[in-house]
Amino acid sequence: MSILSKIGLVTVLFGVSSLCVNAVQEAPSDETLEKKMINDYNVYALPIPEYMEFAGEAVPLNEPDIRERLDRELLVNTYWQSNMLLMIKRAHKYFPVIEPLLKEHGLPDDFKYLAVAESGLDNVRSPAGAAGFWQFLSSTGKEYGLEINDYVDERYNLEMATKVAAEYLKKSKERFGSWTLAAAAYNAGNGGVNKQITRQKTENDYYDLLLNDETSRYVFRILAFKEILSNPKKYGFNYRDKDLYKPIPTYKVKVTTPIDDFADFAKTHDINYKILKIHNPWLRDTFLKNASGKEYLIEIPEKGYYNTGQ
Repeated sequence: MSILSKIGLVTVLFGVSSLCVNAVQEAPSDETLEKKMINDYNVYALPIPEYMEFAGEAVPLNEPDIRERLDRELLVNTYWQSNMLLMIKRAHKYFPVIEPLLKEHGLPDDFKYLAVAESGLDNVRSPAGAAGFWQFLSSTGKEYGLEINDYVDERYNLEMATKVAAEYLKKSKERFGSWTLAAAAYNAGNGGVNKQITRQKTENDYYDLLLNDETSRYVFRILAFKEILSNPKKYGFNYRDKDLYKPIPTYKVKVTTPIDDFADFAKTHDINYKILKIHNPWLRDTFLKNASGKEYLIEIPEKGYYNTGQ
């Protein structure tokens, strides 16, 4: 090996050894790490709003248990940051669809937050079989006139399901005289809420009832979603307008005959099968068996929003 090569090798080895020594020397102590953790990562207690209401009905925030229950849901949903940011993004897309439907069917605007609590604004299916944004069981959906079979499930049709949710909630309001109790009954059932009112000999007031843990938290989850979604910056959520999901304009195609193949049907409207199903999740199969000639309205996105290669 030449002298220059030896000098080069020694230089490299010296450099590596120096890095190792520095790495050992610079390893932070437990005390340093603890200080960095305290200084670099902070979790804050959240201020409880001075006043809140649901559907025009005041929340009795002067009562200690009420404040604690609201605080719990504010903390859980604020510090589950990824989920809450997803709700903010979805709300920007779906609230403009839900809000006019609630108004049309005579339901207070605050019930859009109930849909967030129920499904996270997603067409999910629960282990119990509840489905769609409003999480109807098959039996309830059919009772209120929704078509539910192997080919069509209108629980996944946001317009139709919102109409049914409004009918259900308005009946509960007539029964209990309170929108807040109507919201609680959406979770526990009208019979379940009525049973507890009778057993506990209370007035018709949700906040005076001792209910099971799920229903006890339910309205407060709705309230927490209302507070955070109405004031996202206050709770530390930062985003640009372009980060939010946008509503996609659609038009409706009237269908009164069977459709043999939705992939072919989609192509005739310059989209593909995937896009057709995204906008019409209530179509449950690859074809429509419409022997009765029933009228269906299928949503098609306006041109320019998807590059489907058609």
